[in-house]
Amino acid sequence: MSDARLDRAHRVLDVEIAALRALRAGLGAEFGRAVELLLACRGKVVVSGVGKSGIVCRKMAATFASTGTPAFFLHAGEASHGDLGMLVRGDVLIAVSNSGESEEVLHLLPVIRRFGIPLIALTGRNDSTLARAADVALDVSVPEEACPLGLAPTASTTTTMALGDALAVALLEERGFSIDDFALLHPAGAIGRRLLRVDDLMHRGEQLPLVPEAASLKDTLVAITEKRLGVTGVVDGAGALVGIVTDGDLRRGLERAPDIRVLRAVDLMTRAPKTISADALAAQAVAFMERHLITSLFVVEPDTLRPLGVIHLHDLLRAGIV
Repeated sequence: MSDARLDRAHRVLDVEIAALRALRAGLGAEFGRAVELLLACRGKVVVSGVGKSGIVCRKMAATFASTGTPAFFLHAGEASHGDLGMLVRGDVLIAVSNSGESEEVLHLLPVIRRFGIPLIALTGRNDSTLARAADVALDVSVPEEACPLGLAPTASTTTTMALGDALAVALLEERGFSIDDFALLHPAGAIGRRLLRVDDLMHRGEQLPLVPEAASLKDTLVAITEKRLGVTGVVDGAGALVGIVTDGDLRRGLERAPDIRVLRAVDLMTRAPKTISADALAAQAVAFMERHLITSLFVVEPDTLRPLGVIHLHDLLRAGIV
């Protein structure tokens, strides 16, 4: 890349960084008021705009929805052609217009006033029609656009999107939105795979290989072979996991035993095996296996150490975690 091209890229980024710093410095009590309005919303958060602002609005609505705040995008231009029916009492409207004078956005004002819908405006002009009509107006003005002509929305769309993220995260934290809630809303794709739990993938019930401490060598071999996991758990009289027997444990036990006919599971097992909880992330199970150079983990009840299941590296591979 030529120095001139790199210089242009640096300038764009510098302008946008400066815009974000100005946005941060200018945030005040109005941001808190906006969060309170959104927390009090009993309907949906409706995000509306046109042009480049409309594209930013789509992203804002998607971020709200994926982090626990029911939301959707309303194209301000389509609203006057029937889509206004999407707005109902109990909603909150976030309207985005850098000038604060976008005709399509201003056409929404009579309807939201009639329905008593609170209005949060994101605009670059606090003296604009939109800002004056809003219950809360948040300033997204920028010192300059990154476009050398000063025309294409660049820094202004960056600050608007960043402010939308700030609102979504503030709501997420105040609602106590957890990783479990996030996983529920993202069941598919890479995010869904990253948020799978051990409980979602482990073998349980009849698939769980277990033998008592006194199990013979033959019974131990049968348990390992039938369940096809290369391992069996060993439990004491109370049903607590006290050890595991792997293919490697079998080989080592046979090598050192003077008489293999008397071997029992307790003689072969590795004591105090590594275990994991059912609610741990599957990705944590992968990291744990890699750290300890093992291929399977038993899942136990925290207090009783009773086995609930077993998860194998192959299960994690099939799920796309590895």
